[in-house]
Amino acid sequence: MFSLLSYVCFDYISLQTIRVSCRTEHEPLHPPISQKIHWQLDLSFRHFNYTTPLIESIRGNGASSVVKPMPAAFVGAPMESSKASFITKMVLLDAAKAAVAPFERVKLLMQNQNDIIKSGRLPKPYNGIFHCFATTIRHEGIFSLWRGYPVMAIGDVFSKVIRYNIFEYAKTREDIRWTSMRVLELNCVAFFATQLLVHPFLYAGTRMATDVKITGNSGQRQFNGITDFYRKTLKSFGIVGLYRGFNITLVELVMLGALSTGLSPWKQYYSYILQNDYLSRVMVEFGFDICGKMATYSMDTVSRRMMMTWGGVKYKSTLHAIAQIWKTEGVKTFYNGAGAEILLCAAYTGTVMLVIYVADVIRAATEKGSDDGRSALGFTARWKDPRGK
Repeated sequence: MFSLLSYVCFDYISLQTIRVSCRTEHEPLHPPISQKIHWQLDLSFRHFNYTTPLIESIRGNGASSVVKPMPAAFVGAPMESSKASFITKMVLLDAAKAAVAPFERVKLLMQNQNDIIKSGRLPKPYNGIFHCFATTIRHEGIFSLWRGYPVMAIGDVFSKVIRYNIFEYAKTREDIRWTSMRVLELNCVAFFATQLLVHPFLYAGTRMATDVKITGNSGQRQFNGITDFYRKTLKSFGIVGLYRGFNITLVELVMLGALSTGLSPWKQYYSYILQNDYLSRVMVEFGFDICGKMATYSMDTVSRRMMMTWGGVKYKSTLHAIAQIWKTEGVKTFYNGAGAEILLCAAYTGTVMLVIYVADVIRAATEKGSDDGRSALGFTARWKDPRGK
């Protein structure tokens, strides 16, 4: 689950920039390590700037220009007016999600392994994250690690498009004074609206990801594709079947929102004092995100287990699912796959940082090449004499 982290990172691509050459009048006294290594591109990060047009409009004319963290209520809100910029960022971040999709499937397999065993599709529990990786690759092939990702990606794209249009409409309402409370209300409406429309995709992605091949039965699966899944679900349970686990998912999101609001002053404080240290600021934000995810991970487990209701696995309601899991499997089961979730978030954060860096390197080189009349992608590496000459 990286919805919150995805929304937090969604504005980063337009806000991150780098400088191609460190040899300027503002060169630091202590150059980065990359400048001390021979034959390394002379690249480094520039100061991070949280300011966006919508934040400036909220502050009002004449407000302080001091860089401040983004208000928690607007975390994940697409702020840019350019559709081209929005599409570019969406493609880049979805590419980052695709790169870490194997961690998501392993997390879902470990989280729901007991229900998979009950359905007769898994002979015994996984012994850990790496055992789950190895078993899945051995029985289904390496490309099976992306099973369930395409439908989740479609839902994620719909979610971003819906939120983008809602906030674009809000920016046109100049007659409304956007206080923090109104911004929070707008964010909640956008979030719940997207969840209502996207949950069937999340449900389908979860079922496809946990649909393992039956060992010793010529690789038979329960569903032969997304079309077959929707056909069988609608035939057996109707439209209501596509919303299994929806109630507990809403509770989980409300809890995440409450935690985000409560921790926001601390997050803003550390982001402000670390505004000149990009890596430390990313680590702090990653720590806050992990705290929120671990605090609500048990709810995510219940939601996913509710989605597994089929055949030998039967949960009548959310409370029945919680009681059954607690009684038969213990409290520890609510945190199955938590380690994979942490690895997923870490891998996603690192991938997003890499995508931001590469994208801005290309953009900076393109702009520099255009200004100088030279090739846009003409990087040069400068030899640094170890004797300082």
